[in-house]
Amino acid sequence: MDLPASTIHCDIVSAHEQIYSGDVKLCVAVGGSGEIGIYPRHAPLMTTLKPGPFRVLQTDGEEIVFVIGGGILEVMPHLVTVLADTAIRADDVDEAAALRAKEEAERILATRTGQLEFQQAEAQLIKALEELRALETLRRRTKR
Repeated sequence: MDLPASTIHCDIVSAHEQIYSGDVKLCVAVGGSGEIGIYPRHAPLMTTLKPGPFRVLQTDGEEIVFVIGGGILEVMPHLVTVLADTAIRADDVDEAAALRAKEEAERILATRTGQLEFQQAEAQLIKALEELRALETLRRRTKR
């Protein structure tokens, strides 16, 4: 794979589909130890991803923000692969649905029902909060 030294190929996939594939200038992820910036020729790395935003800076200067529901990040000098539990473009997040999911999860957590229901509600709350956080990040970036 011959790529210019100024780009790195990025693939974002989930168990169900390929979310994104393209050459980029930069990727920014939330890894197990914090935020990670990945430029072309980055040292090989493998880490877990926390739920949160995953940003790519395309070669034309456009930034795309994704909401990743956790997963694995593999970095090679010319390739970034995200194996996401779930992933969606922040542009595609339904804010009203995320707010409803957040409220429903908070209601379930407040009633402290069974352990399984509690864990599912906690996961739903985390996902909704990350979607809302990604939307806020996107809004801040488009105001500049």
